[in-house]
Amino acid sequence: MKPYPRTAIVTGADRGIGKATALALARDGYDVGFTWHDDEAGAADTTEQIRARGRVTATLWLDTSDLSSCAPAVNALAGDLGTLGVFVNNVGIGLNAAVVDTTLANWQNILDTNLNGAFLCLQAAAKLLIAGNSGGRIVAVTSIHAQQPRFGFGAYCASKFGLDGLVRTLALELSEHAITVNAVAPGEIATHLPPDETRHAHQIPRPGLPLGHAAVAEEVAEVIAFLASPAASYVSGASWAVDGGMSQMGAQASSHLQNHDWRAATPKGTTTSH
Repeated sequence: MKPYPRTAIVTGADRGIGKATALALARDGYDVGFTWHDDEAGAADTTEQIRARGRVTATLWLDTSDLSSCAPAVNALAGDLGTLGVFVNNVGIGLNAAVVDTTLANWQNILDTNLNGAFLCLQAAAKLLIAGNSGGRIVAVTSIHAQQPRFGFGAYCASKFGLDGLVRTLALELSEHAITVNAVAPGEIATHLPPDETRHAHQIPRPGLPLGHAAVAEEVAEVIAFLASPAASYVSGASWAVDGGMSQMGAQASSHLQNHDWRAATPKGTTTSH
């Protein structure tokens, strides 16, 4: 079997982790197609930066809650690139509401965007990689909340628990085709800091995190880029926590919390976990 093509698709690369991932892959020699949703100027900047790295790119707008458009988007980008070797499912949205206060419409939107749309994109990418008969890489961005629940995150946790299970199952099913499938589970990532915040994320104290600060998107992207590379040839079905040790704090936090603030929404101005 020949080496898988140096072409990649990343969903949601107009900003944040998706953007950082698209640029990291372009740096590593991949032509990169990507989808965008919220930030048209950000998508244009991603395109410009990929081209500045000497790589081919293609892009289109995608709302993964519009389920009928998911597979066609992946197929169209792969067609523009000519081949597909790596697929990164990054799109995800959150909802901070107790289960008893979550409307069916909000529940459905989270599940469609984070899980059902992801399923259709991953399925389309898997079919393309199988047809290419050269192996390949699939990486899905989940969350530490794919394995650890959080108050007020019922719909989000359900979608990410489901996505994590899908990744593990795909890893088994695609192994015979030399396609590895892994998850990257971010913790607190500083992608939405207040406009007046001039400090680097590493300079903003977060005492509840073992490393003492949130991550920046590039730190997650580097792990994704590794899992997309030939160097990760024997890694499949794994979930890589990129959380500064946050997921190890469960029992420690429960014995040291001094009030019930954890029952409230994320305080204004703080970063949130992916």
